[in-house]
Amino acid sequence: MTSFAHVNHPSQHPGVVRAERVAKNVRHAVRHFDATRSGASMLLAAIVAAFLVVANEVVETWTEGHLLAAWIVLWLVAFAALGLMARPAKHASAALRISLKRWAEARRQAAQDQELWNLALTDSRVMADISRAMSMDAAQQVRAARYY
Repeated sequence: MTSFAHVNHPSQHPGVVRAERVAKNVRHAVRHFDATRSGASMLLAAIVAAFLVVANEVVETWTEGHLLAAWIVLWLVAFAALGLMARPAKHASAALRISLKRWAEARRQAAQDQELWNLALTDSRVMADISRAMSMDAAQQVRAARYY
């Protein structure tokens, strides 16, 4: 008599499947990273740390008998700071990020303008193009002023 053994081997190793899933989740997390939220979290942590330092200085002046009360007050200050400063810290972080982007864009534009001006000083054709563009812009402003 002949008997056959049918063994079903998986086509993929379970460890490899888990590793691929982890790599996919990491890629997804990196793609959807919100820098504003992390910046706000860092700012909030700094504010809370400052509050805790001040609260600790106040608590140190108390006597040993009030140590538990001092500990409770210290944590109340910490949680109150977290609750009250979360939204302002997020808005401040977002505003700072926007202003830094605008500043970097203005610097880049100024560098390009300076480069074009240096080229125009050495090439009369570029200077003529700039002069013509400025004349056309002035003429358009005059025409627009007539209509208003």
